[in-house]
Amino acid sequence: MLERATRDAYGEALLELGSCDPRVVVLDADLSRSTYTDRFGKRFPERFFNVGIAEQNLIGVAAGLSMTGLIPFATTYAIFIGRAFDQIRQSVCFAGTNVKIVATHAGLAASHDGGSHQGVLDIALMRSLPGMTVISPVDYHAARHAVFAAVEHSGPVYIRLQKEPVPILTSPNETFQIGPARRLSEGRDVAIFATGSMVHPAIIAAESLLNQGIESSLVEICTLKPIDITTIREVCSSCGCFVTAEEHSRYGGLYDAILHALAGEVRCPGTPVALNDCFGDTGSWQELRIHFGLSNIDIERAALRALALRDFPLSSSHL
Repeated sequence: MLERATRDAYGEALLELGSCDPRVVVLDADLSRSTYTDRFGKRFPERFFNVGIAEQNLIGVAAGLSMTGLIPFATTYAIFIGRAFDQIRQSVCFAGTNVKIVATHAGLAASHDGGSHQGVLDIALMRSLPGMTVISPVDYHAARHAVFAAVEHSGPVYIRLQKEPVPILTSPNETFQIGPARRLSEGRDVAIFATGSMVHPAIIAAESLLNQGIESSLVEICTLKPIDITTIREVCSSCGCFVTAEEHSRYGGLYDAILHALAGEVRCPGTPVALNDCFGDTGSWQELRIHFGLSNIDIERAALRALALRDFPLSSSHL
């Protein structure tokens, strides 16, 4: 299966946008070779700004540029988004500026740099901000479309990208919309919601479950905010239990988003596949995903636990 990193799509999409939209400017915080914004900088040096290792300034400058009618893409690693949280809150979301924030190396991808450099809390931070749109593309093509969609969207956008190559699961011409979830399979037994790099392991898990006679409704969540509440409620009402899969903490990410979508409307036990209230560690990306329980086998086991919760509703172990 062909694999490409979503950060690669970002670098190429910026070049296309730079050629067709003079409003697009790009900012980076001294990581342009790793985030692939250096490509834009070489082609359009007058529209590229490296602010240095100063993420707060990165966001402040981006907000100021947006007030002149430009469309700034402010770029750094997912781990460093937290450094500029106050500026994102005040100068981007509170002010309603048209800033697009793109974070690469999301999740455990900065694997050999250890837990200090692994962005496993960024979705929680960005989801908490009023007016912020949060996108986690599944693959190269989806990431490219997300960048173009961000330009068309009026208001703050956060796009979460992966450093490592991930399988290509969509076609280049597939339509992309901010908001709607994508149903990958229909089943009656368990709903599986996955986002970003966890979609492919979820597909493998769903296939294994089917071999055991268990049908899954597999749903890819590309937009974590605003999330597709209608689809989530429909699928959970049909299946009666769910699993979430995300390369992020179980707190504040996809799992919480699903719970909030169901609250007060649909009673449906769920089991998260995510980091369990911990920081990352050092190793290869694949080693860390296995170590922290983010494999297709972990999703399969979580589905079996969710089914047990559905069949024995007095259990509270999913809380």
